[in-house]
Amino acid sequence: MRQLHAGERFFLTLLSVSISLPLVNAYQQAGFDALGDTTRRAILDQLRRGPMPVGKLAERFPISRPAISQHLRVLKKARLVTDRSDGTRRLYRIDERGVEELRAYFDNFWDGALKAFQRRVEER
Repeated sequence: MRQLHAGERFFLTLLSVSISLPLVNAYQQAGFDALGDTTRRAILDQLRRGPMPVGKLAERFPISRPAISQHLRVLKKARLVTDRSDGTRRLYRIDERGVEELRAYFDNFWDGALKAFQRRVEER
């Protein structure tokens, strides 16, 4: 088997990191950023009722349909919503995997905080 030179090793490392990156919560920060906007949180709240097209979502907000589309794009990039084609329109729904990643983060955060609280109480 031939020995790889430094450039090849670098490329293969870069390639393997790029391929593996989505597996290591790379979208978590984007999820937090997306949830920082009240309109996006309200859109997610609407989608909890089930899949909806952009037009139906836009009817429920005092902003334009293109603005709703931009918010959906941010939510999709953060892996909090997915879309699928339904005839001539796209239906958006909550992406359970992305939401579960955020939930796991908060569960872990609260587990640590509660354990620290328990230790403090037991010290007294």
